[in-house]
Amino acid sequence: MEDIFKHIQPVEYYKSFLKENIRPDTRTLQQIRKTTLNVGPITTADGSALVKIGNTMVMCGVKAELTQPTAEEPKKGIIVPNLDLPALCSSKFKPGPPNTQAQVGTKFLDNLIKIANLVNSEDLCIVPDKLVWVLYCDVTCLNYDGCVIDAAVVALVAALRSVSLPSVTLNEETDTPVTNINEKTPLTINCLPVASSFSFFESEHIITDPTLSEEDITSGCLTVVSDEHENLLLVDRPGGVSITEDQLEICIQRSFKRTKEVHKLYKAVHKPSESNDQT
Repeated sequence: MEDIFKHIQPVEYYKSFLKENIRPDTRTLQQIRKTTLNVGPITTADGSALVKIGNTMVMCGVKAELTQPTAEEPKKGIIVPNLDLPALCSSKFKPGPPNTQAQVGTKFLDNLIKIANLVNSEDLCIVPDKLVWVLYCDVTCLNYDGCVIDAAVVALVAALRSVSLPSVTLNEETDTPVTNINEKTPLTINCLPVASSFSFFESEHIITDPTLSEEDITSGCLTVVSDEHENLLLVDRPGGVSITEDQLEICIQRSFKRTKEVHKLYKAVHKPSESNDQT
């Protein structure tokens, strides 16, 4: 009977729980689902990470390749993120070209990399005008149950943090790169951003870490990105109901708390001997 009520009248079903200040999965409105992080699941990648937030699961694999720099930035390497939301991860997505949400998510990750100065692109330069590293960061959702961008950011940061690049020189006679795989340098990560997403139910309730079913019935969303020093890096609000300054401040403070928790995961999986340890 409860399942029928949930599917026929999802909003009323949700309201029945809010009266008791809980959610259908027994969490409070402020509570975040269990988050796990594993580094190095893809042995063929130069860096990788697997993140789970509740039932949402995201994998990031980083592939490092050599290329020529752009004419506009001859001393800078390139980072290319891509978010894939395949049909296999959720029935809400259909097979075919990247859906709108995937495209928006890819743009979000690209903006974050630049705004946070996640990696100094000049560190990826080998020979100005001739040779730089390009890092392809493929972020794939394996199971979608809300807050995919939160999981994607953690997976991206953790995967990049696990990258070590081999020493490369340019042979002047042949003008070809020479790679020494026995001499590797860990990629330096400048900060450790964490994304926290929120949904708004009937302009009154702030839902932290919404599930897919909660995303479907709420009337707006907001994603706040902050770093380990409580610097506000990015606030993204794609649409929906208007929110007050007080509601925004509540979300920001909750994001700071969330960031501290995720940093414990970053620290737990990161080897202290690596030079890019930021925590």
